Order: sequence, then C-alpha cells, then structure tokens
Amino acid sequence: MHIAILTFEGFNELDSLIALNILNRVKKPGWRVSIASPSAKVRSMNGVVVEAQASLEEACDADAVLAGSGVRTREIVADTALMSQLKFDPTRQLLGAQCSGTLMFAKLGLLGDVPACTDLTTRPWVEEAGVAVLNQPFVAKGNVATAGGCLSSQYLAAWFIARLEGVDAARSAIHYVAPVGEKEVYVERALANIAPYLPG
Repeated sequence: MHIAILTFEGFNELDSLIALNILNRVKKPGWRVSIASPSAKVRSMNGVVVEAQASLEEACDADAVLAGSGVRTREIVADTALMSQLKFDPTRQLLGAQCSGTLMFAKLGLLGDVPACTDLTTRPWVEEAGVAVLNQPFVAKGNVATAGGCLSSQYLAAWFIARLEGVDAARSAIHYVAPVGEKEVYVERALANIAPYLPG
C-alpha cells in the first residue's frame, strides 16, 4: 500500500508533514507513505527543505494520493508541462486534496461538479475553476476527498486510514497524536467529520 503526498516548492508544512506523520501511525508490512515531488528536494513556504521519497511518476501509480497546498500552487497549475505529469484515476486510487491542493484537483478535472472544501484564500480560485466550495472542513464523494484549513490534514489522514485499514485504525492514529486530556474529543471530532463519507 503506497500513499503519495504531493509536495511542491513552497509547500505548507502542516499539510504534508502532519498527514505524513499520522498516516505512518499505521504499522503494517507493505504500508508506505512518501513525500512525492518533481525534484529531489523542495523548500517549504517557511524555508524547510525536505528530500523527496518518491517521484511524480511513482505517485501516479500509488494506491492513494494526497495533494497538499503551498504558496506556489497557482504557478504550479499554470505549468502545463508539470500538470501533464499528474495522471490520477479515482476508479483505482483514493485521492485527497487540502486547501490549494483542491485547486490542483479542480484543474485536473478530478472534482467535476462535486462541491469541495478548501481554505479561504484559495476559495475564489477554486470557484473560478467552476467548483462550488462548501463552508466545512472536509467532504468526500466516492474515492475523492477535499479538506479546507491547515489543521484539516488530520481529517484527510483519518479518512485515508479508515478507507484503507478501517475505522479502528483511524481512531487509533488520531488518538495517538491528539493532546493528552483531549484525546477522546479529538477522536470523536475527526470521526464525526469523516464518518458521513465512508462506505456503508
């Protein structure tokens, strides 16, 4: 099971790295979570440099793909050479986008006429791309989910885990990272946000 987190120059650390950490709470043989980038290294919006663990080509073949956000997403979606490398298939992959990652999914035609979630800054650009935006932190339809706000990364991560390993695994992962004394509150809030969008 390979989950690729699309991480580009100018990325938001909270999107890519919180999701990376929570998703890696699943300790199972063959479970792999990767930072996938177009270059060997990418620099965050605050100057943190990370090394890619997977290429964009590998991300296109992954079982699940999470598109984080960043301060350069509008430049990225305008780069036709780069965007042409991103070929995802919601019939065989779980796909999740956060904040300006939602703009990327909109431009890739992955959202269709389904309302999405994004951050307040990106909202007008997503709407301009023809996608209605909801005033909530998380939504999913079928195999495609979107989230809005940096800390909604926990909901995307929980949704991925719930879909791939079950609700108990998602509960355990969120419980582990939640603040002491508030663990049950965090778990219940996360599950309340994703439960309406889980199969069955």
